[in-house]
Amino acid sequence: MRGSLALLSLLLPVMALGQTAERPHAGPDRAMPMDHMQMMHKGANSAVPTQPGQGAFAAIQEIVQILEADPHTDWSKVDIEGLRQHLIDMNNVTLAATVKNEPIDGGMRFVVTGKDAVADSIRRMTAAHSATMDGMGNWHFRAEEIDGGATLDVRVPPEDLSKLKALGFIGVMTRGMHHQEHHLMIARGEHPHK
Repeated sequence: MRGSLALLSLLLPVMALGQTAERPHAGPDRAMPMDHMQMMHKGANSAVPTQPGQGAFAAIQEIVQILEADPHTDWSKVDIEGLRQHLIDMNNVTLAATVKNEPIDGGMRFVVTGKDAVADSIRRMTAAHSATMDGMGNWHFRAEEIDGGATLDVRVPPEDLSKLKALGFIGVMTRGMHHQEHHLMIARGEHPHK
């Protein structure tokens, strides 16, 4: 009995992962793919992993699946390498940049620096985010290149100042659900930030 419970405790997380991996695509009108349903009913020895193991790889995989499912995809314009380069920029800015926060009138200045390729990534990401998000929710952005990276000035309504300080640079960079959409645009060869 204890052996069965131990096996069940090992299988439940795998089954839950499998269910959540496909659920967003399944709705009232769409059944889960048969091979996935079969996988959930298999024993522990034949369980199949559903996670690709690396976030950037998973993001690219998702975009490739969307492009392949779209009969109107113009493969002569598709730029998966451009998307990969953008994800490298995101990784550099998220994990390798140094950030200093400075209060300014009505907001914050983020001084973001790094070495070599990281500095270039910072410049591209802050400029793109500033251009995309300026004015949304009455938050105003201004990016400026400096030696080793960029500054990002963010001015907000007084009631949002504590939120801005709590978010900090990387929290500000994550705001807005445009990221996923522009990943698809980059992959389609549309290059939204040029």
